[in-house]
Amino acid sequence: MADHKVEDLFPDEVSKGIAEGRYLLVDVREPNEVAVEAYPDGVVVPLSTFDPAAIPDPQGKQVVFACRSGKRSVTASLAAQAAGLPYDKHLAGGIIGWKAAGLPTKTGG
Repeated sequence: MADHKVEDLFPDEVSKGIAEGRYLLVDVREPNEVAVEAYPDGVVVPLSTFDPAAIPDPQGKQVVFACRSGKRSVTASLAAQAAGLPYDKHLAGGIIGWKAAGLPTKTGG
């Protein structure tokens, strides 16, 4: 794991990348959290049962992990890299930072 790194991406950058079709946002929060508030275009792969193979084929997009504050997304990225996947990006600040940047969320997962 020592040779693995995780790149911080910021909310505006991630939002723009999703809109442009460059990023696939993978939300690693738990289903109960996502049910309350979710990223509009996120795919949910909970960290508690995290299996890098459960991440949908990004079809040429770069995978960006996201969570509530930015801790679990780093863990997920490192786990994916340990499994041999090139997923080295995460949303710094998580959904807290996302909302602070004025970006939309949705309810009901």
